[in-house]
Amino acid sequence: MKPSDSAVPNATAGRPRVLAAVLCIGVSLVAVLATTRFCYRPDPVDSPWTDGVAPTARAIVQGQTAALATATDPDGATARMRRSNPEWDFMGRTFLVMALGEVALRDAASAPANFRVVDRIVRDTLEVESTKGPRAFLMAYAKGRPYRVQPARSLFVDGELAMMLGVECRVARAAGATNDPAALAAAAGLRARVAQIEESLAKAGDGFAESYPDECWIFDHAFALAALRLADRELGSDHDALSRRWLARAKVALREPATGLPYSAFTIEGRPSEGPEGSSVWLAAHLFGAVDPAFARELYSKSKLHLARGFLGFAWSREWPPSLRTREDIDSGVVVPGVDASPSASGLVMIAAASFGDRAFLSELRTSLEFAGFPIRDGNGLRYAASNGVGDAVLLYALVVGPMWREIAAPEGKP
Repeated sequence: MKPSDSAVPNATAGRPRVLAAVLCIGVSLVAVLATTRFCYRPDPVDSPWTDGVAPTARAIVQGQTAALATATDPDGATARMRRSNPEWDFMGRTFLVMALGEVALRDAASAPANFRVVDRIVRDTLEVESTKGPRAFLMAYAKGRPYRVQPARSLFVDGELAMMLGVECRVARAAGATNDPAALAAAAGLRARVAQIEESLAKAGDGFAESYPDECWIFDHAFALAALRLADRELGSDHDALSRRWLARAKVALREPATGLPYSAFTIEGRPSEGPEGSSVWLAAHLFGAVDPAFARELYSKSKLHLARGFLGFAWSREWPPSLRTREDIDSGVVVPGVDASPSASGLVMIAAASFGDRAFLSELRTSLEFAGFPIRDGNGLRYAASNGVGDAVLLYALVVGPMWREIAAPEGKP
């Protein structure tokens, strides 16, 4: 028997109540976020535009220095990070050295101590390379097949080591220690590393230099060109023509047509293997500022258009433009669903925002960090529970970038 209409449940009867509840939750969430942001907004004086070293930066320096004491501990944070991804250990060293270079120029009294810390990091890095080989800093797939250009070199390793050695030379000058044996060794090491970069770029001809077998990265080329500019400042060399040639080729060969952003990874011939990624292009914008400020500014503006996002005073970066989203990987980190926030891109964008003077955006990025990064302040300084050593070093560099970087990017001037 067919039931009466009154016995049939009304499928839409509860819908207004459900919609009202969802709306109420949404409004409440917006109200909470709108209020919460004021609790996590950074003090304007705690920024890279402060004279000297801001309090948060000093606390991170303390935390990073304390972490160095456990770097050789097999159960320490550095060892755990290396087991997860040896690139992170290497990059953490690079960003910490760059940050300490900035601190040394911001606080002259700290220069001698920072010179010793930088020298220790650089010597340890070179020792690892010497005893274990440059692939010790690369992910396992670097050993899966031979490099196309022989003898094999990784521009990732050479570029960042050249940067570290160049910063050590600059900190030695700030410390009045240019005749110190460590400073002389750094200058010799910088000359040798620059020669390796020159050779890699020369062998690439009209192509690009490998970081992994037949895998080239915009991130690593940007680091290499910035390191060459720093070497020009410290050694009196001149790589402007080389940089101009490389940039002219890259601006044509490496632009993704839909966004105008550069491909992140590509073959020696320039065939794309990874589309534009926030974890690459934000830092590339910063580094290219040392060799082509107009191109760097264009890259930053386009990256902000396609990757930057914000809501109620919080900001973050996507890893990929919306039309080019791809799979998550070790570079992107676990992308937060719903907002597509990439931990890696959201960290590196802070360096770009700081170097391009984007104060409001950097403040919103830091608001998100303080809200979601779970800062831990203790007797060892400051670190972030949601981050790791390289993430904290990236933040530190973003908070102090300024005097040293302006010297590197200056259109004129030799030591």
